[in-house]
Amino acid sequence: MIAMIVRRFFQLIFLLFGISFLVFSSMHIAPGDPATMIGGPTASESDLEAIRNNLGLNDPFLVQYGRYISDVVKGDLGYSYQTRQPISEAIAIRFPNTLKLAIASIIIAVIIGIITGLISALKQNSWLDVTSTTFALAGISIPNFWLGAVLILLFSVNLQWLPVGGMSSPFYTVEGLKELILPAITLGTGSAAMIARMTRSSMLEVVKADYVRTARAKGVKERNVIWIHTLKNAMIPVITVIGLNFGVLLGGTIITEKVFAINGVGRLMIDAIAARDFPMVQGSVLLVATLFVLVNLIVDIVYTYIDPRIKFQ
Repeated sequence: MIAMIVRRFFQLIFLLFGISFLVFSSMHIAPGDPATMIGGPTASESDLEAIRNNLGLNDPFLVQYGRYISDVVKGDLGYSYQTRQPISEAIAIRFPNTLKLAIASIIIAVIIGIITGLISALKQNSWLDVTSTTFALAGISIPNFWLGAVLILLFSVNLQWLPVGGMSSPFYTVEGLKELILPAITLGTGSAAMIARMTRSSMLEVVKADYVRTARAKGVKERNVIWIHTLKNAMIPVITVIGLNFGVLLGGTIITEKVFAINGVGRLMIDAIAARDFPMVQGSVLLVATLFVLVNLIVDIVYTYIDPRIKFQ
C-alpha cells in the first residue's frame, strides 16, 4: 500500500508537469495581449512594450515556462494581470466556497443515487424500477443552468423559501445551509443519476453470485444478505463513479457558481478567461487538476478497505 501511494505521488508530479505545460501552451497561443489589458486602452506602444519586458512576455516560450515552473515549485503562482493580487491568495479566498458546494453536492448525489439504485435493483422491472431509470435519464440529460434557473424561480422567487444565490454565511448555520441547498441539488443531480445507474447494474450483477444464493440457502436474513453480502461487494464500481464525480464537481462548478452568484474558483476561472488573465487561469486549472488526481488516489486506497483481495501491482 505504501509503495503504491509513493508511486502514485511520483506519477502525480509528472502528470501535473504535463498539465501545466499544456495549460501554459494554451494560454501562450490564445488570442489577446496581456500588456494591452494591463496598460488599458490609453497606453502607448512604448508603455505596452515596457509592460511586456517587465513581465518577460518577450522572452522565448521555454524560458517563460521554465520561469513559471520554478515559481510554482516555490509555491508562487504569480500575480493576476487584472487585479495584481497574488493568485494563491485569490484562490484561497474562493476555494472554501467551491469545496463546500462540491461536498454538499456529492453527499446529495450519494444519498439519492445509492438509495434509488438499490431500490431499482431490488424491485427490478417494477414501476419503481421504471421510475428510477427515468429519473437517472432525466438527471443526466438536464443541463445545470436550466435546472438552476427553474429551482430559483420555484423556491426563491415564487415560494420564497430559499435565497436566490450567494454564499456568505457559515455552512453550519441555518442561513448557510439554505444557501447551499439549491446549488447543491443543481450540481448533484447529474452525479446522482450516474451513481444510481451504476448501483443498479452492479447490484443486479452481484445479487446473482453464488455466495449470495448460499447465504440465502443458509437462512441468513434478507436484510443482512442485502446490506452485508450484496451491497458491500457491489460498491467497488460505485465508489469509482463517486470518486470521479467528486473530482469533476470540484472543477465543474463554473456554471452553477455563475447561476447562483457564488464566489468560488469556478467563477474566478471563467472571469479570468474572459479577461485574458492567463496566470489566474493557469493557477486555477493546476489546483483543480491536483485535486482530481488526489481524489483518485484516495479512491484507490478505499478499494483495499472494501475488498482486501485487491492487490496493487
